Amino acid sequence: MSERWQYKVEEIKVTMLGGIKPAAIEERLQSLGLQGWELVNAVHAPPVGPTLLFLKRRA
Repeated sequence: MSERWQYKVEEIKVTMLGGIKPAAIEERLQSLGLQGWELVNAVHAPPVGPTLLFLKRRA
């Protein structure tokens, strides 16, 4: 039997000055990890785009 997965994309928006706050990303990842989510990939769209977190967990 194959495993089933759930997928989630989280958007971390940039600050008003166009920067990102690593602490905010870490805090969000900690919260998601406690819910069983595992980070698969992260992409940042420079210069002022959001950071997208791609996550999965067993269904």
